[in-house]
Amino acid sequence: MITERGNSLQEREMATILGASGLYRALIAVTSPVLAGLLIGQAMPYGPTTTAQVLAVMIAGLLVGLAGGLAVGSRWALVLVPLLHVMAVEIMRLDIAGPTVDAFRPDNPYGLLALIVGRGFHTVVGVLPMLLGVGLALAISRQGGENSSRVRSLIGHLPLALLAFVVVALAVLALIPARTPPIVGADGEPVPGSIASLEKVEIGGHEQALMIRAYSPDLPVLLYLSGGPGQSDLAYSRVLLADLTDDFVVVAWDQRGTGKSYSALHPAETLTLAQAVADTIELTNYLRERFDEEKIYLLGESWGSTLGVLAVQQRPDLYHAWIGSGQMVSQRETDRRLYADVLALAKETGDTDLVEQMRAYGEPPYADIPYPNATVMSQYERLAPPYTPPQAYIERGMAANLGPYGIMGSEYNLVEKTNVLRGLIDMFTVMYPQLQGIDFRQDVARLEVPVYILDGSAELSARRELALEWFEGLEAPSKRIFTFEAGGHSVVFEQFEAFDRIANEMILPETYPGY
Repeated sequence: MITERGNSLQEREMATILGASGLYRALIAVTSPVLAGLLIGQAMPYGPTTTAQVLAVMIAGLLVGLAGGLAVGSRWALVLVPLLHVMAVEIMRLDIAGPTVDAFRPDNPYGLLALIVGRGFHTVVGVLPMLLGVGLALAISRQGGENSSRVRSLIGHLPLALLAFVVVALAVLALIPARTPPIVGADGEPVPGSIASLEKVEIGGHEQALMIRAYSPDLPVLLYLSGGPGQSDLAYSRVLLADLTDDFVVVAWDQRGTGKSYSALHPAETLTLAQAVADTIELTNYLRERFDEEKIYLLGESWGSTLGVLAVQQRPDLYHAWIGSGQMVSQRETDRRLYADVLALAKETGDTDLVEQMRAYGEPPYADIPYPNATVMSQYERLAPPYTPPQAYIERGMAANLGPYGIMGSEYNLVEKTNVLRGLIDMFTVMYPQLQGIDFRQDVARLEVPVYILDGSAELSARRELALEWFEGLEAPSKRIFTFEAGGHSVVFEQFEAFDRIANEMILPETYPGY
């Protein structure tokens, strides 16, 4: 009897231990993915936006997967652990606005793009390592159990090995640094004393990216403002403005929330139009001091032409001249005209679906940015006058293998290639509504610097007519407009050879002291 009672006591104690062990395992299985998700969602509301963050997310995912897999001890961990983690991340994003973190919009091309570069990218770099961790944990837990034949065991581990290869390859790709090629001479060798750099500087309290290229640091400085809002043009400007580096220190800037500066988007509520203008002026002063120049040149494309005019209007003393390409005047009036043009085109072609879609959006300003804008942009080719861009523009772009939005350029590492597309969507959504009150025809009747406008005959009439009207009434110390038959919206790129001649033969002689 004593022996039986002893055995019974031992069994009860063992059951208690096993029960406690199961509870601890359940807590680990639940808390580790949830806690990691809450921390990552708090620190990276838009997902990982830098190489360091990508690697941190990958390592965290692997560790959480290992912990969860060992705790659950079954294949259910492959579903449970990632699901809990993703739910926790999404909870932390509830107060964050932007297409890449908002609900999926399958009704619009931008909706799919936002899903892929937002949640899709985060899933790849976060959940794949997590699944690998779970798989490794399950493989470890099976080591002490009954083993099947060696052949079957090897076959069973092939998926795990393949997943490990993908995760390691992803980490290696993430570590490949961005670079901009050197300035080379006729012999193909780097030019002594030339500049070809990718840099980060603090502007407006946020770290932002610059690309600086020149044959010599002693040349006058030209700051290029890219379009969008949200476009990153580092690769395009490096390739298509390369000829300018003979005569200028050419500076291309990824504005806050775009491309290599995408991580500076948060907090988005502080990214205002006034701050963007202040950032432009702050960067101008940085370049003046660095290159010992009293003034610099300002060149803007599309949205950059809005930003640039506002900066020049506020601080004309900092600039030799204003150069506008794809000059914008009033975004609201342009949108209103484009809305009417798209609606008329849809009716003429019998496109009833497009008619219904545009009427559902209603007249601008649109409340559902950027989705109506994406629909209108998809019709640009049908609305624009037919033209053939210069062959040199086509050849140089193809030779550089720029790809969609220039993301194939070496100036971007793996995560920055994704950020180019994220910035195009998220930064546009933040900034574009703030431009609706602008109309240079009333707000900017005079600029206190020489003005040069690059005009494309094939530009959309909704933009071009406003630019010509504004230029006609604009007062300035001097002003010139250059019209190109083979030019659309991005004239400075399409007509890069002609612009190089204009800069050498007119702009520099007319505006740069001692030229």
